[in-house]
Amino acid sequence: MAHPLVRDFAAFLSDDRRRSPHTIRAYVATAERLVDFLGSEAGSADKISLSAISAQQLRRFLADRRAEGIGNRSAAREFSAVRAFLKFASGDNAVLPRIKAPRAPRTVPRPAAPGDIMALGEDMAEAAREPWIGARDWAVLLLLYGCGLRISEALSLTGGDLPLQETLRVTGKRGKTRIVPVLPAVREAVELYAALTPYPAAKGEALFRGTRGGPMAPATMRGAVMYARRRLGLSERLTPHALRHSFATHLLAGGADLRSLQELLGHASLSSTQIYTAVDAAHLLDVYRSAHPRA
Repeated sequence: MAHPLVRDFAAFLSDDRRRSPHTIRAYVATAERLVDFLGSEAGSADKISLSAISAQQLRRFLADRRAEGIGNRSAAREFSAVRAFLKFASGDNAVLPRIKAPRAPRTVPRPAAPGDIMALGEDMAEAAREPWIGARDWAVLLLLYGCGLRISEALSLTGGDLPLQETLRVTGKRGKTRIVPVLPAVREAVELYAALTPYPAAKGEALFRGTRGGPMAPATMRGAVMYARRRLGLSERLTPHALRHSFATHLLAGGADLRSLQELLGHASLSSTQIYTAVDAAHLLDVYRSAHPRA
């Protein structure tokens, strides 16, 4: 049974912070590990012991996690979760131990070429065992690439969103709502799917369905993309989320400004969007190196 503080922390993340289920699971798992660690050292873990935790104890906890084989990125996430849990348990005015956070490598997303994305969608549609499934996968792919949606955002659309208009209201991470333009090709793809599906969705029901009629799972889309890219010999980096990266990179290359791109992607911070300037610079360097005779 979970520690009472951990249960309260989970409720806080869900109700107050409106974190995603994935983040809640990860943070709660870290909180449980920390409580178990403190219990093994001090015999119990409560608000008093958590508020009095020392930098040495935190270093030992993170060192134990490192010994279990986690890398820099996982260690950085673990550290963030620990700080969130300690701040929750000790109060907003608590003074937390000062230790250096592990550095997670900053990776630059790799955009896919538009031709590869279209070939991917066509292959997925042709390989589907039913026409409506092919139309579904094609429509979801265009929502990811054409509108820059996260896969969870695309699959959260309901029958109430039909018919799609020129813009779409999307609720993303932490309940943040944004408006995204919808291209005619995206609207046509969604309308075709809606006409072919044997599971028409009512206003509050999932628009995109699995083969048995339940809501389509993200893993279904990831699997369809994986098999298609392997059939086509495309990069393993071409995932559903890479389609969103490609949307952002191609807009930036076409002249979109960072502030507008931030709004379209639903990023809370401009720093999250600035990574795409590095993507564009990397693309320019690739072009330069391949085209310039002295490169």
